[in-house]
This record gives sequence, C-alpha cells and structure tokens, in this order.
Amino acid sequence: MLEIIYQDEDLIAINKPAGMLVHRSWLDKHETVFAMQTLRDQIGQHVYPIHRLDRPTSGVLLFALNSEMARIMSLLFEQHEMEKQYLAIVRGHLKEQAGRIDYPLKVKLDKIADKFSQDKEPQDAITDYQLLEQAEMPYPAGKFATARYSLVKLSPKTGRKHQLRRHLKHIFHPIIGDTNYGDLHQNRAFATNIGHSRLFLHAYELVFKHPKTLQKISIKAPLDDNWKSVSSLLGWDTLDFDQILIG
Repeated sequence: MLEIIYQDEDLIAINKPAGMLVHRSWLDKHETVFAMQTLRDQIGQHVYPIHRLDRPTSGVLLFALNSEMARIMSLLFEQHEMEKQYLAIVRGHLKEQAGRIDYPLKVKLDKIADKFSQDKEPQDAITDYQLLEQAEMPYPAGKFATARYSLVKLSPKTGRKHQLRRHLKHIFHPIIGDTNYGDLHQNRAFATNIGHSRLFLHAYELVFKHPKTLQKISIKAPLDDNWKSVSSLLGWDTLDFDQILIG
C-alpha cells in the first residue's frame, strides 16, 4: 500500500516510492504498477494528477480529489506558487555552503513522442542549493583514491524537465545513482561499496496556500529505508532532517 502523508476533502498526497511511475504511459508499455491507479484502488476514489515526479525520484506526490481542484492546483504549479524542497546525495564536496544555479535549459524532447517537434530556445531555470553534510569514504571512485559525497537541499524556483539532475551535472556534482546525467564510475563505486544503486533524489517537502482554507500547508515525506541505511553508512544517521530543513 502507498503511504498517504496528507488528505483533506480536496487533496491527497503520498510518499511515492523510487522506481514507480506516476501514471500509465505508452512509453513504458510493459509496466503494470502506477502511483495514480494504485492510489485510486487503495482509497476507492478517482484521483487527478497535479504534478509529476520522475520515475526514479521518491517523495511528496500530490493529487486532487476532484477536477476543479486539479485545475486550480495545476495553475499554482505553473505560476511557481508552490515551494518545493528536495534532498540529494551528490558526488564530491561542494565548496560553498549555499548558492544559486541560474542556468537556462533546453527543452528535452522525447525521441518518439516529440520526433516531429522543433528545437526551442533554452528556458530560464533556477535552483537554490544548501550544503547540509559531507562524507569521505575509504574506497576508490574512478581516478580518485577516496569517494567524497555531499548531502544537499535543493529548492527549484522553476520547473524544467530533469532540472535538478541537469543543474547538478552542470556544476560538476551530479546526483548519485543518476544513470542519465550522473558519473558512471562514481555510481558503480557507490553501488559496490554502499550497496544501493537507486537515484538519491527525494522530494522532501511541498508548501503551498490551500485554495479553499487559505491556510499554509506543509507536506513532508519521510525518508525511506534506503536513505536511512545510506545515511547511517555515511555517518549522517544522527541528523534531524525536520530541523535542518526548516526555512
């Protein structure tokens, strides 16, 4: 069963597991399990997708329980009135404690679905980041004698496709486990020595003003067992994520 982390008369949010598609897609014809259908069957009610998370990304995934709320919430996302915070484990030690990545991104076209589309100009893309913790492990990774990692908080200010993964690659700190934009040698070293090969990107918190009640809603998705295991191995098991992610 999916972990429901928020629900009211109009909205419901789950903690999406890594590796699960949000909804059925002809691009993944062989998949049989989807978050939207699973949640619908679990609560016995139709749900309406508002936004999406990449298949390998875990964390807060919000649905509407009626079409009107879906329309309103989709507008909030389009107008960037939703505050999002992610956690990521990245390659290397960041030099700055915090910073902003302001790097336009070209629209990613699908080879099949967008084969007749024309290339577009790069779109504005902004991501704020904050360094939370660092670790150095005594095993080789690529040409390096040891493997270094950073735990970062990511706050996207725009919503481009694969924005966080592409932005972290741009600053030479790709997310661990990223098979599209990551470092192959680092990913292999991490999987071999730490024992996990998933994408370490987690949608930790979603904050917005409820359209009906006008109250500020904060929805947080607890870290899964993979994250807890890795955090322990990297020496981060004593972190209070609720505390360090405030603000």
